[in-house]
Amino acid sequence: MKKSKGITMVSLVITIIILVILASISIVVGNNVIKKSELENLKTNMLLIKVKGEEYIEKANFNLGTTIDTVAEEEKNNRIQKAKEELKGEEILEESVFNGNINITVDNITTDNANYIYYYKLTTQNLIDIGLSNVESDEKNGWYIIKYDIKNVQVEVYNTKGFEKEETKYYSLSEIQDLNI
Repeated sequence: MKKSKGITMVSLVITIIILVILASISIVVGNNVIKKSELENLKTNMLLIKVKGEEYIEKANFNLGTTIDTVAEEEKNNRIQKAKEELKGEEILEESVFNGNINITVDNITTDNANYIYYYKLTTQNLIDIGLSNVESDEKNGWYIIKYDIKNVQVEVYNTKGFEKEETKYYSLSEIQDLNI
């Protein structure tokens, strides 16, 4: 009896199964690489914004002065206004910009200057003005929000889109810097 030299059904099924397994492994690895690059891109953008924000907050703190708590109210308001002129972005005066989809703890979003903490929303044009021409800040890509703590010379950066890992959303640079994929 002469054997057939064609492909048997069993070898064809085994070949297909091996190809499916290889394809699924490639998809999983590819998705992880894409997710990691998205995380690194967001982290890099936020770090660049933070560095620029630190530059502005230093100037604002200089304008505020070390004796801010001991001066008359009118002088205090003048110094605060001069300090706020150094900050970039559009000042956020109410929580409505967050639309309830972001878990930022917003301390004192009011016009009360007692804590010298201010939140600013950065538009794409603001980012271009500070030298980040390839970064977008809008509804689609998420707004970049910067928290300026003038008196303590601290900056925190948020993104309203955030980054999702294992069904948890991370919005602040501090949280995102600690993430590993």
